[in-house]
Amino acid sequence: MEELAQLARVWWLVLIRGIAAIIFGVLALIWPGITLWVLVIFFGAYALVSGAFSLVAGFRHEAKSRAWLIISGIIGILAGIIAFVWPGITSLALLFVVAFWAIFTGVSEIVAGIQMRQVIQNEWALIVGGVLSVIFGVLLLIWPGAGLLTLVWLLGIFAVLYGIAMVILSFKVKKLAPQS
Repeated sequence: MEELAQLARVWWLVLIRGIAAIIFGVLALIWPGITLWVLVIFFGAYALVSGAFSLVAGFRHEAKSRAWLIISGIIGILAGIIAFVWPGITSLALLFVVAFWAIFTGVSEIVAGIQMRQVIQNEWALIVGGVLSVIFGVLLLIWPGAGLLTLVWLLGIFAVLYGIAMVILSFKVKKLAPQS
């Protein structure tokens, strides 16, 4: 019961993460001709925010999925730092940074989602978000020559879908709060 209460206390972190993903995705879609520098800044900011919230959730959560949340947070923060430290990197390098970040965080979210199933019945939103993240990363690795515009569109679509999955998950987690 205490584990459910802990999950319910961090529901808003998941919600903010989902909203940040949706905002990032919409911005990427409405400005498809965005420059590489602006894309790097958007990606870096999103990765830092997402990573920070995963890290906070990981330290506040004491279940088995804690380690995976912390790993996901660290990877997100590192990806954001890389984007800010080297904003002049080429689109291909950014593509690989984004692809590997998406795959690693996706796998960690799938594992965390599977572990959460022991606590939450029929939980699927985190697993779906993780699967979308892995698919997105793999597609970027398969078609690296598709160009930056394709990356912007893929990143925008992924971020919106992922954000929706995280928003849904946040409200499922919120419902776990013990009724007083």
